[in-house]
Amino acid sequence: MDIASILGLIGCFAIIIYGIVGDPGWGALLNFIDMPSVYITLGGSFFCMLAMSENFKNFFGNLKSFGLVLKVLPSNESETIRQIIDLSNVARKEGLLALEEAANGIEDEFLKKGVLLIVDGTDPELVRSILETELSCIETRHSSTASFWDALGAMGPAWGMIGTLIGLINMLKTLSDADSIGPNMSVALITTLYGAMLANWICIPVSTKLKSNNAKEIMMKEVMVEGLLSIQAGENPRVIEEKLKSFLSPKRRAAMKEEGGEEVG
Repeated sequence: MDIASILGLIGCFAIIIYGIVGDPGWGALLNFIDMPSVYITLGGSFFCMLAMSENFKNFFGNLKSFGLVLKVLPSNESETIRQIIDLSNVARKEGLLALEEAANGIEDEFLKKGVLLIVDGTDPELVRSILETELSCIETRHSSTASFWDALGAMGPAWGMIGTLIGLINMLKTLSDADSIGPNMSVALITTLYGAMLANWICIPVSTKLKSNNAKEIMMKEVMVEGLLSIQAGENPRVIEEKLKSFLSPKRRAAMKEEGGEEVG
């Protein structure tokens, strides 16, 4: 589980609750609960996103992506680079065909696919084209999911404003009753609050985290592509290692050097 994301979401909610009950006490929470406002803001936002989705499966699939934010992305740059160096050592000592047996122990399907393409003697340009096409498709899917949360984040405040306008219209209709102005104004503003919370507490953090995870995954797969093509070209494992380290930040390069790598030939 991604503790930072979980603590961040819980912390945001806790701060809001503290802001509500800080001075007035817990009874003030009742002032911020209004079911018609919930229906207008959340119902309007989600039904609008349903209308924008391709189908129910696409809609609920995007909603389920919220769970990805709570998980730690399994990526270890150093381990991936070392795995590629191991493959390059095998290819250098035993030939490219020997990589077929090594491919059986590879868990990453993208890397395994690339290794098997090399073993089959596929032209290097075709290998790059196939892998980069798959990369593009992965990035498109990830971008579509992040865009869903971006759009939902825009819908929240918009539908909150619609709720506010509805409340204001109802308030103006009863201006003759001075006692009803305050409560009606309060209800009108609650919908705006709900919309702002949906956007800033949920949608924007989820979208940002999904984009960050996508960038990390794509970067690691680009490392794999360059490493595989270098192996196919017969480059020295030490040269391959230095080439792949260029994808890492100086801090990660230093950490990898301290950890120590596999012996390269």
